[in-house]
Amino acid sequence: MPSFKLSVVYACVLACGALLNGCSSTPKDPTTGWSPNKIYAEAKDELNTGAYDKAVPLFEKLEGRAAGTPLAQQAQIDKAYAHYKAGEPALAIATLDRFMKLHPASPAIDYALYLKGIINFNDDLGMFSGLTRQDLAERDQKAAKDSFESFKELVTRFPDSRYAPDASSRMNYIVNSLAQSEVHVARYYFQRGAYLAAINRAQTAVRDYSGVPAQEEALFIMVKSYDALGMSDLRDDSQRILTKNYPQTHYLSQGFKSRNDPWWKIW
Repeated sequence: MPSFKLSVVYACVLACGALLNGCSSTPKDPTTGWSPNKIYAEAKDELNTGAYDKAVPLFEKLEGRAAGTPLAQQAQIDKAYAHYKAGEPALAIATLDRFMKLHPASPAIDYALYLKGIINFNDDLGMFSGLTRQDLAERDQKAAKDSFESFKELVTRFPDSRYAPDASSRMNYIVNSLAQSEVHVARYYFQRGAYLAAINRAQTAVRDYSGVPAQEEALFIMVKSYDALGMSDLRDDSQRILTKNYPQTHYLSQGFKSRNDPWWKIW
């Protein structure tokens, strides 16, 4: 019996020792004792060198230690940018939305809106679109619409912002993309003989996106679709509008443009 008790005691000692060793192996926080300014400097260094996986947790630590200060706000903005550069757009946008909700009067709101617009804008462009020659209008336009709304809010609320001119340019580009999306669908329907569907989508491009280059092809699709349906009066009306707005149009003589050079390459 005594030997059994000693064995139990010995086992308990070993277990406690193992537990203590496990506790002592817990990684030590290297930022312990660092000032907020030092944490921020280290985080920016990691960000600038492309070590986004290291920058993000440092910015998170700074948010906690400098809570309620402008430095903590800056940390949130920089963390969003780090997520964006790391290829994590959803996390970047969630961080920006949280920042704008918590700090609606921050002087950095215009940049937050601009960055949010850029993230969605680049998501719409896609990493390999230039290699695959895929037209932006041929893909889901949700990101483009979200990007447009962010840029629109920026330009409306902060017309004098340093980011407003670029945001305006990108808005024009996005409108072209959205209009071309409608035209792409209209062309798809036309080529498959669904002429009424083609007319409806072409009319949407003409009605909703005034003055954009895509309107020329939209009107041409309407001319061809009405002609295929034997609706000569509507065909002639569409052709009159086409030639009035685009007197140098090549569509009537040459048909649809080649798809080898996507319209968005001009960007």
